[in-house]
Amino acid sequence: MGRTSPLVNNRTEPYSCVVAAIASAIDPALDLFAEIERLKKQRNAVVLAHYYQEPDIQDVADFIGDSLQLSQEAKRTKADVILFAGVHFMAETAKILNPDKTVVLPDLEASCSLAEGCPADRFEAFTKAHPDHFVISYINCSAAVKALSDVICTSSNAEKIVRSVPETTPILFAPDRNLGAFISKKSGRDMLLWQGVCIVHEIFSEKKLVQMKVEHPSALVLAHPECEAPVLRLADYIGSTTGILKYAVSSPAKKFIVATEAGILHQMRKQAPDKTFLAAPPEGACSCNECPYMKKNTLEKVYLALRDLRPEITLPEELRLRALRPIERMLELS
Repeated sequence: MGRTSPLVNNRTEPYSCVVAAIASAIDPALDLFAEIERLKKQRNAVVLAHYYQEPDIQDVADFIGDSLQLSQEAKRTKADVILFAGVHFMAETAKILNPDKTVVLPDLEASCSLAEGCPADRFEAFTKAHPDHFVISYINCSAAVKALSDVICTSSNAEKIVRSVPETTPILFAPDRNLGAFISKKSGRDMLLWQGVCIVHEIFSEKKLVQMKVEHPSALVLAHPECEAPVLRLADYIGSTTGILKYAVSSPAKKFIVATEAGILHQMRKQAPDKTFLAAPPEGACSCNECPYMKKNTLEKVYLALRDLRPEITLPEELRLRALRPIERMLELS
């Protein structure tokens, strides 16, 4: 198991996605689906959406994927405008890879608890305290943290990237302690872990999951490695968002309990309509298995972002170039 740093991230509580000002700015008679398609053609724009976005946004997207797939798609796109329906660090990554393209994010407040829990100044101090460590940062971090890293990883390629580091070289892994611990166990590499967590994946209840397995004995449990270790121990399959989707579609099993953000269920039900998908239960009676950041984006905001080409993501060129190197290294290794 990986060693841990003493730094703990700040929790961000869920908040409402309904913004009255946005709704009042749009004619209710407007066909948003048709308007978004029109604007995509007019702007030569591509809409990239993460699996955790609301179903309507997934349905208007040109490409849906996880962090690695979206990074790869952002790098290869020929569009003039990239609308990134995801969270801030994802749109930043698209801008890092496409400095000459216009990159817009429907809501600038669509952040990430992992990114927020790893401020660049504290992270820089931490890396300087361990100068002999090779720094691997999970893509769920800011451009400034990426710029302080040797290589970036996603949940899809983290094990491969960790294994690519010589065994004699100590590794510092940030910002997700759960993913880091999972990869440490799989690879056998002792890693120094930054103490960040995803507010969605850490909230799944081990007790409720056990109860759910009793109620649905034929169901397989699919879990993302950002989940806490007790939940992972109950999983029949552990993998990235795309890995979970592919496993569910190809498996002969007909019922699944899914321990990741509930937005993925939309694609699961579309690709395997004959199967049953159940969202893993969070602690309490909240809807905490939905990411409050991802759900800040709405179809209305997608339309407005394409119409007005804002909010636009911009980065200082010096920072962009420093952040580009570890991302390109990841893409090469992937």
